[in-house]
Amino acid sequence: MLKLLILFVVVMAAVFSSPLSSSTPVDVRPEPPVSDPVLPTEKEPIFQASSSSGAHSPGATDVRAVQHQNLNKKILIALIVASTLLGGILLLLSGLWVYRLSKLKKSNEKCQQNADGAKGLSCCPVKDKSTPFKASGRKGLVAVLEYPSLLAATSNFMEENVLGEGRLGRVYKAKFDNDLEAAVKRLCGGRQEVNKEFENEVDLLSKIQHQNIVSLLGYSIHGDMRFLVYEMMQNSSLEFQLHGPSRGSTLSWPLRMKIALDIARGLEYLHERCNPPVIHRHLKSSNILLDSSFNAKISDFGLSVTGGNLSKNITKISGSLGYLAPEYLLDGKLTDKSDVYGFGIILLELLMGKRPVEKVGETKCQSIVTWAMPQLTDRSKLPNIVDPTIRNTMDVKHLYQVAAVAVLCVQPEPSYRPLITDVLHSFIPLVPNELGGSLRVVDSTPHCS
Repeated sequence: MLKLLILFVVVMAAVFSSPLSSSTPVDVRPEPPVSDPVLPTEKEPIFQASSSSGAHSPGATDVRAVQHQNLNKKILIALIVASTLLGGILLLLSGLWVYRLSKLKKSNEKCQQNADGAKGLSCCPVKDKSTPFKASGRKGLVAVLEYPSLLAATSNFMEENVLGEGRLGRVYKAKFDNDLEAAVKRLCGGRQEVNKEFENEVDLLSKIQHQNIVSLLGYSIHGDMRFLVYEMMQNSSLEFQLHGPSRGSTLSWPLRMKIALDIARGLEYLHERCNPPVIHRHLKSSNILLDSSFNAKISDFGLSVTGGNLSKNITKISGSLGYLAPEYLLDGKLTDKSDVYGFGIILLELLMGKRPVEKVGETKCQSIVTWAMPQLTDRSKLPNIVDPTIRNTMDVKHLYQVAAVAVLCVQPEPSYRPLITDVLHSFIPLVPNELGGSLRVVDSTPHCS
């Protein structure tokens, strides 16, 4: 745009300087007429000389009149050229402005779904999703459902449809009119804490969507009761798979590495791509849900905190014992490194098949970190503490790498823990290509002994 304006000024200067420089001849000496010096009256010049200038040569007056005519023509041509150029430039600028406005409008429409007017929350990339069931309204990406539709989908919240029970209420299996299966969480209403967490979860999940974060399809409010409708996760939670009846037998080493990678991707999205960053604050294996293909998704955002709402110290400590970072548990300091600590505990669960806190006597409990740390750093002892269901099924080098990442994530000092982005990149080479990583499996023979 600046170049066009400079070009316009140069052209205008050239056009206006041309007629002025040619209007004054260097030396005009008309030759005297051969015969009668008196010009015919019909060829009288346009600009008639006055009586005071009668002493001047008639030939000079004629040349001057012609020059004025030429000057008028050149000025007219210059004005036409200048007007054309100016019109062209204005037209071009108008086109550029319209193009910029249309592009900006499209960008705004794309990001409006994930923009938080109150908190300034925006996460990218976010794709629009539409719920296939009927809804009375929408909030961002989430539908507002009517209470009767929840009653019909859960068969009036029948006991046979209970999928599980959490700290705030039960989760029911639901089937809507279009054969869509979903999970409906009915919260214990009436308490201020429940209402606050409900609003926090709806507010966050109505603006964000990621392949490794559970999708909130809708919600409903009926009197004191609150309902959250999630996508169905067929393989329950990671806690159920590791510590339930199967005791981790369905989770092979590659599948466990894939789950760890999925969790890291979800956390990286919250920490790095959301503005302000979102700290989950309640990361644990029971909040890692698994779909039919064992894709892991982070759930339960009731206690989550955005970076803009963080204070130096949080007086009320919330979370589950065994997953809480030391600085948060002791001093109330909450940062993204607190989530990294929780990820490290989950990684130890995947590695050893043990719970974060286990009883070692009638009155004593032992942390998985306290028990495992001396053996994690000893390569000769490390293979012996691996979950028996996956022992001797992995490359020993990969086992050492995973153990090293886990040790870093559960460091007592937050500054010693890695960023979740670094953790993510360290896991990609450990996961087979067909499971979302970059590892190309050539030999499936176990290398760990």
